[in-house]
Parts: sequence; C-alpha cells; structure tokens
Amino acid sequence: MKTNTRRQTVCLTSAVRRCSRARSRRGSLTMELVLVLPILGILLLGLFEYSLLFFARGEVVDASRTGARIASLPGATEYDVEEHVLASLSPRLRQTARVAVQTGQYSGDPVIVAVRVPMESASPDLLWPIGFSLDGRDLVSETQMLKE
Repeated sequence: MKTNTRRQTVCLTSAVRRCSRARSRRGSLTMELVLVLPILGILLLGLFEYSLLFFARGEVVDASRTGARIASLPGATEYDVEEHVLASLSPRLRQTARVAVQTGQYSGDPVIVAVRVPMESASPDLLWPIGFSLDGRDLVSETQMLKE
C-alpha cells in the first residue's frame, strides 16, 4: 500500500506543478498578440499603399509613352499631346496630372513628354504615423522619341 500512496503523492505533486505552470502562462497569448498585431497592421497598410502606387506608376508610364507617340507624328501640337495623355489616365490621376511637352521642329528631332502626378492622388497616405508620408512626392515618367 505504501507504493500506491507514493504514486498518488507523485501524481498529485505533478498535477500541482502543471496547474501552477498553466497559471503563470495565463495571458501570454494576449501579450504576444498585443506586441505583434501593430507590426502586422503596419505591414498590411504598407503593402496596400505600395500596390496602389505601383498600379498608378504603370498608368503614368503608359500615358507618357502614349503622349510621346502622338508627339512624334508630323503636325502634332502640344495641345493634342496633352489631351491624349490626360485621356489615357484614370479620372483620379487626371485631376492633378501635369504634362510637359517638348516637341521638335524637324524630322529626327527628339520629342520629350513628361507626366507628373502627386502620389497623394494615387494612394491614401496610410503610413504618415510612422514617418513615411506621401506629401510632396510625385510619380514621374519621361519618354523621349524621335519625330517622324
């Protein structure tokens, strides 16, 4: 019987140890979540902002190339180029876009079309609380072709 009592005592003390370990770890998952969740949130906001800026950059590059193609044609005016560039941009980018056109006079002269769009119109400024603001930054694309 002593053996049986000894086993019960061993089992009882190990259960108390397990119980005390469980009490000491209570709330650790909550603390880990509190520490990690803001970092994951910032990463998610950064990913969202970057994807919108990357998509808008593609639009700006395409608009610049479209304008350079039009500017390289004989008889094209700066107004024609600007109209084609603005037509190829989405409405939210078109409102604040600035187009600079440098046309050549003769065949073989370079024509340069530059499109500049503020990043604030392409994406919401989500990362300003951590010090990365889109204020005063632009998406810029410049395309150069030869006049036909």
